[in-house]
Amino acid sequence: MEHRWYAIQTTAGHENKVKSLILRKIEQDPRAPEERLIRQALVPTQQSVEIKNGKKVVVERKLYPGYVLAEMLWNQETSHIINGIQGVIKFVQHGLGGPTKEPMALRQDEVNRLLGVAEEVEETAPREEIPFLVGQAVAITEGPFTDFSGTVEEVMPDKGKVRVMVSLFGRPTSVELDYLQLKPY
Repeated sequence: MEHRWYAIQTTAGHENKVKSLILRKIEQDPRAPEERLIRQALVPTQQSVEIKNGKKVVVERKLYPGYVLAEMLWNQETSHIINGIQGVIKFVQHGLGGPTKEPMALRQDEVNRLLGVAEEVEETAPREEIPFLVGQAVAITEGPFTDFSGTVEEVMPDKGKVRVMVSLFGRPTSVELDYLQLKPY
């Protein structure tokens, strides 16, 4: 049998604790690294940009809250080791799998995506999370249109910009602004 990646459901908020406990079990295994039944564990995360106190801050978010991934050879021993770790609920299983059924291993394309091994090179820059919706009323807080209010026409997360319709000299005018220059109205 070969080592495969498995998803393990954990108590919410305890993903990193479960990961570190699995890593501790790996370190305590007396076998040579290539012979170990459990090889590694990870909590898939993604960097995203948020606004805190009016500034852009890069934060790390869990892609799958409540889950840890482990690369391992699934058998009775590894199942017992993982299920015995505090915070582990169960392995993710096929459909109606019971306690004696083998858990569902992740497909290789899913593993590659989660590990950042892509066939095509993807942009690794943090994703902008713009907190505005089309049609939302906003007030402009910075720039040449300070103190104007308007309505969001378009959100452009790839640019970090928002297109807002404002009334300029009694005429509707579309302006493109950085989303940090806006606040909900």
